[in-house]
Amino acid sequence: MTLISPAAADALETWLSHQRALKGASPNTITAYQGDVVEFLAFITEYKGDRQGLAALSRITVTDMRAWMAQARGQGLAARSLARKLSAVKAFYRWLAEREGFEPTAVLSVRAPKFQKKLPRPLAEDAARNLIDAIEVQAQKPWVAARDVAVVTLLWGCGLRISEALGLTGAQAPLPDVLRILGKGGKERVVPVVPAARTAVDAYLRLCPYPLAPDQPLFRAIRGGPLNAGAIQKVMAQARMQLGLPASATPHAMRHSFATHLLDAGGDLRAIQELLGHASLSTTQAYTAVDTARLMEVYDRAHPKA
Repeated sequence: MTLISPAAADALETWLSHQRALKGASPNTITAYQGDVVEFLAFITEYKGDRQGLAALSRITVTDMRAWMAQARGQGLAARSLARKLSAVKAFYRWLAEREGFEPTAVLSVRAPKFQKKLPRPLAEDAARNLIDAIEVQAQKPWVAARDVAVVTLLWGCGLRISEALGLTGAQAPLPDVLRILGKGGKERVVPVVPAARTAVDAYLRLCPYPLAPDQPLFRAIRGGPLNAGAIQKVMAQARMQLGLPASATPHAMRHSFATHLLDAGGDLRAIQELLGHASLSTTQAYTAVDTARLMEVYDRAHPKA
């Protein structure tokens, strides 16, 4: 943070601590917030020709904001990414203005660039099953293969985020009928465990060479440490290449598939929202758009007047 004044750096750290403690922001979110705001403050320093203290930051104008956004777009930053950065800067300024007692309208009034929201890209049921089958025969060690299958089955069968699946501990084994998951923002939800997921985890537990302690991670890496998300991402990348699936067939796509397949089977949108742990129903409603898109594809392909 060499381009940022000590006062601004201190304010940023205080805000990030606030996000951790009171908002329950995840480590990844905190890292993204910090990078986005530091990048903005560094630009303002160069743009103004001097490190900006809190008084100077309170005098940021709409022109300053537009200059920052123009530079970012000129460097090839996508509209979606710029909108995310602007959201972080606005959140920081909203908090800073309240603490320091200045008017943040110049920052908060800037509109984010428009972009086309990406729809979730779930897998078809057959593709999801085939992917799990492919994962099962990839690893040379049987316990590693069982582990990978168990993790991916949890993502699809229970709609867990990869971080949530890898956050399970020995205290939750053998898996109960329902799991209490602490998700984003500290939001707790209850998730039913389908028999296939319980069976897959039981198979892994029988083969795992490491002792299972209540306070230790349920899923272990080759050397016994906690399994990281990158390992599962790599396993899925290998499987999708083998099956000719698109690059969108990621661990998170299994969670999307969980929601979409429930919706296809007549699942209630509110219930799916609770199972996924979405704070807002509008987030879950993206899956209805996926369903509509699929219906339109069938219509265009099959209707004689399409």
